[in-house]
Amino acid sequence: MRTRPLAVPALALAAIALVAGWAGWRLDLRALLASYLAAWWFVTGALLGGLANVWLHQLTGGAWGETIRGPLLRAARWLPLACLLFLPVLLGAPLLYPWQHGVSGPPDAVFRHAWLDPVFFTVRSIVYLVLWSALSIVETRARTRSPARAAACLLVYGFSVSLAAVDWIMSLQPEWYSSVFGWLAGTGQMLTGLALAVLLIDRGAARKRLPDLGNLLMMYVLTWAYLAYVQFLIIWAADLPHEISWYLLRGAPGWQAVAWVLVVGHFAGPLCILLSRFAKSAPALMGVLAGALLAAHLLDCWWLVLPSVRFATPHWLWLAPLVACGFGLLAWMALARQRKEALHV
Repeated sequence: MRTRPLAVPALALAAIALVAGWAGWRLDLRALLASYLAAWWFVTGALLGGLANVWLHQLTGGAWGETIRGPLLRAARWLPLACLLFLPVLLGAPLLYPWQHGVSGPPDAVFRHAWLDPVFFTVRSIVYLVLWSALSIVETRARTRSPARAAACLLVYGFSVSLAAVDWIMSLQPEWYSSVFGWLAGTGQMLTGLALAVLLIDRGAARKRLPDLGNLLMMYVLTWAYLAYVQFLIIWAADLPHEISWYLLRGAPGWQAVAWVLVVGHFAGPLCILLSRFAKSAPALMGVLAGALLAAHLLDCWWLVLPSVRFATPHWLWLAPLVACGFGLLAWMALARQRKEALHV
């Protein structure tokens, strides 16, 4: 009976999301698709990153993983549905990816032309989605834990996510490439998955395990920051036109401000908090930090996607938050249902 009052704001938010989607469809479909891709990458990445943390625990062991295993496996049951929600991006690919109308560049770039083929792109995308759905089904229905299975799943996850990040995010600017980008995307997902786990668990009951989770969060924060810095440093030092184009688009005043927010909110701020033993043992503070890291990673997803898509209008400024709220509503309803079912078991 207590959940009924929550249905009213949920329905209101759903109605707003539908109206926003219709308005975006009519006003700027490209901005709507770009906002959808960024929000989808964030939500799906959180589910995948959660699974990756479960596999990591199966390989390493430790009491910290027992605390987050149940909530993350329940969340991963929705991964096949999340994969189905990628369909609008596939249908709208010609609006998002300029190479869908022909790859520009030197005529000797045979591999590049073959890789950026619309049919091959669609086939690869379906393979990624099927793989991730299969991984979630296998792990959530497995009755026993297997380090060998976990190792195989982590390998499949690492390769597939790296390639998917190249195909779906990096190829928005086909002239740009980075060998670090796939690792950066995977690290961001594992960070997001662990932050989601910290929000989902009973932090009061799991207070003894919070320092371990905090240390793991700090490791992800440092790894993400290191990879992001290395990518920027190498491209800045080389100063090649086809490499710096990605950062030139993010050099506009508004996106420069976003970059500094990411430096503070995705790295410096969380690191300072996680260096404190007291902070890592405080349930309320860890919950706030986990929520802040999720918000920072959503901003990072916008940073990765939106500047690379050339918009005709600035409608993405209101479409991106509303689409993210729509995805957030779906995720909240799904996780609330899973939690309710777990309490009744």
